[in-house]
Amino acid sequence: MPHWLLPIAAYNSFSGEIIMEKLVVGIIGLSLGRIHLDGAVKYGAEIGGICDLKEDFLEEMGEKYNIPEEKRFTDYRDILNIKEINTVILATPDQLHREQIIESLEAGKHVMCEKPLALTREDLEAIVEAASKSDRKVMVGQICRFTPAFVKAKEIIDAGTIGEIYYVESEYAHDYMHILADMSIWRSDPKRHGVIGGGCHAVDLLRWYVGDPVEVFAYGTHKLLPQVAYDDATISVLKFPNSIIGKVFVSTGCKRDYTMRTLIYGTKGTIICDNTSPTMRLYTVGENGMAEEYETIEVDVNNHNAAREFEVFADTILGKAPLEMTATEGAKTIAACLAIVESAQSGVPVKPDYNF
Repeated sequence: MPHWLLPIAAYNSFSGEIIMEKLVVGIIGLSLGRIHLDGAVKYGAEIGGICDLKEDFLEEMGEKYNIPEEKRFTDYRDILNIKEINTVILATPDQLHREQIIESLEAGKHVMCEKPLALTREDLEAIVEAASKSDRKVMVGQICRFTPAFVKAKEIIDAGTIGEIYYVESEYAHDYMHILADMSIWRSDPKRHGVIGGGCHAVDLLRWYVGDPVEVFAYGTHKLLPQVAYDDATISVLKFPNSIIGKVFVSTGCKRDYTMRTLIYGTKGTIICDNTSPTMRLYTVGENGMAEEYETIEVDVNNHNAAREFEVFADTILGKAPLEMTATEGAKTIAACLAIVESAQSGVPVKPDYNF
C-alpha cells in the first residue's frame, strides 16, 4: 500500500498538535470538481466518494477514475455522512457555499471551497465564524496563486528584482455569452456580479502581491449581456498600502480570448504576464537607470493548477505548512470586490470592510 494511504502521524509545528489521519477525500460538484478530483488522485489521496446532480456525468467520472458505484452520490449529504471521509472539496455554485461549508465543518471535514467564498457579506461572516470555531481547515481555492506565471511573478517581486512596487493591474476578461445560453445556470444569478464571481481572481492576485486595497473607486457599464442584471464591464482604481496604486478591469461579455493579463511596475523593472501564455516578460534597468532589453521567461501554461492547489491543501492538513488561503483571507478578497460593486453603483469611493 502506498505510504500516503497509511495512517499518517504528523507533528504540526504551527499548532503543536499531533495529527493522525490519512487523506480520504469527497468531491462535491464535478463540472469544475473534475480537475480537483484529478489533482487529488495525482497526489495519491484516497477518493471516498464523488457527488453530482447529473447522473450520467457522475457515472462517466466514476468509470474514468475507477470509483465504484457505491461511492457515487447525487446528494452531497451522503458524502458528509461517510465517517471515513475527512476532507471535502466543494466545487458547487457560489450560492450554496455557506450552507455546504458549515455542514461540512459540523460533520468534521476539512474543506477546500472553490472561489468565490460567498456572494454576500452575511454569508461571508457566517462562514468565517464557523471556520473560527472549528478545528478543521478551511481553504479557499483562489487558483491564480498556483498559476505558474503568477507564482513566478511573486517570486520576482519578493526577491526585490524590480525594486519597490508603485503600480499594479490585472484583468479578468472572459466572454460568458456561451455560458449563459442556459439562463437557468447558476452564473446568471443577479447576486453573482461579474466582479465577485470572476473578477475576484484579479482582485485576489493583486492582494497577494501588494496587500489589501484601502480604498476603491469604480465605474460600470452594461452593453454586452442583456440576459443578466449586473454590469458586464467594470473598471476600478484601487489604493493599496505603501502608496501603491492599481487597476482591475473585469469584462464578462468581452469579444476576445479569455485572459488575465497582469502587470507589475516597480522602480527597477516591470513584469508583464498572464495565465494563458507560455512566456512572460521581465524588464530591468541598467546602470544608467534606463530599461534594458526585456528578458523572456518561459513558464508552463496551467491556469487551473488543481494538482498543486491540492498539494498545498494537503500539506496544511498534515501539518507541513501553515494555511494561507484561510476563510478570512477568502472573505477579504470578496470584501474588496463588494466595495468595487458598491462604488460603481454609488459613484463614490468606498473603503472595503475587512473586519470579519
